[in-house]
Amino acid sequence: MADHHQARAVFADLHHAGCFVIPNPWDVGSAVMLKHLGFRALATTSAGYAFSRGLPDTDWAVPRGAMLAHIAEMVGATDLPVNADFESGYAHDCEGLARNVRLCADTGVAGLSIEDATGDPEKPLYDFHHAVERVAAAAEALRGTGVLLTARCEALLVNHPAAVEEALHRLPAYAAAGADVLYAPGLQTPDVIQAAVEAVRPKPLNLLVSSPIGLSVEQIAALGVRRISLGSGFNRAAWGGFLRAARMLADHGRFDALGEAEPFDALNGFFRTHGRPTP
Repeated sequence: MADHHQARAVFADLHHAGCFVIPNPWDVGSAVMLKHLGFRALATTSAGYAFSRGLPDTDWAVPRGAMLAHIAEMVGATDLPVNADFESGYAHDCEGLARNVRLCADTGVAGLSIEDATGDPEKPLYDFHHAVERVAAAAEALRGTGVLLTARCEALLVNHPAAVEEALHRLPAYAAAGADVLYAPGLQTPDVIQAAVEAVRPKPLNLLVSSPIGLSVEQIAALGVRRISLGSGFNRAAWGGFLRAARMLADHGRFDALGEAEPFDALNGFFRTHGRPTP
């Protein structure tokens, strides 16, 4: 949408009731296909983009400028609202974080997420009070833009010794500091998911499902989750298909796995009809 205010209003409305899935494309083609399949919003994936550039998904392995350019490209790929995976905001201090959050908002995103992971294995999470201050600074930077702020607690991903308890302690504090959506990647069991929903209520909870957790969308919705994201799930599924075929050829000299590929005519015909106009 040329009018980013409209996309932002649509995105905000999706969070008011019910439950929706926000898949994570990693390039223009996957974004266009996901729109065609009927999804109502998209989210970037730092891992998916990093892997496509031959880089690890670690804090700032993809430079800030490259990440902002990628986010802008994803915003322009379709007319759907886009939520940006902006990692930990490319700054440790609140002033730098606020500046970078504004740069991310300028790409036209409808939402963005900020993590509380430091990238330092010796001290993987920001101290509680500083983490809350960072959320408040990001929320203030986005005031009046209509961009939704998602605050992420990475306790489960960094193997905090009391990860669930730490997440349930931090998420309500992030909500009180101004986050619009709360998110703790790694929640899996119904009781823990429901506890997180209750901890941040009435604000919405995003649940990451990047691999099977034994729950359907309908079952997750019944727990009170408002938004389901896939993170690197689709990207890793694509890598899985590629590697199965490549390993079969490299190890056994056989092409059998190519039989699982999407037909050329189907993809070519789709992008001929739905892809970007050619120059």
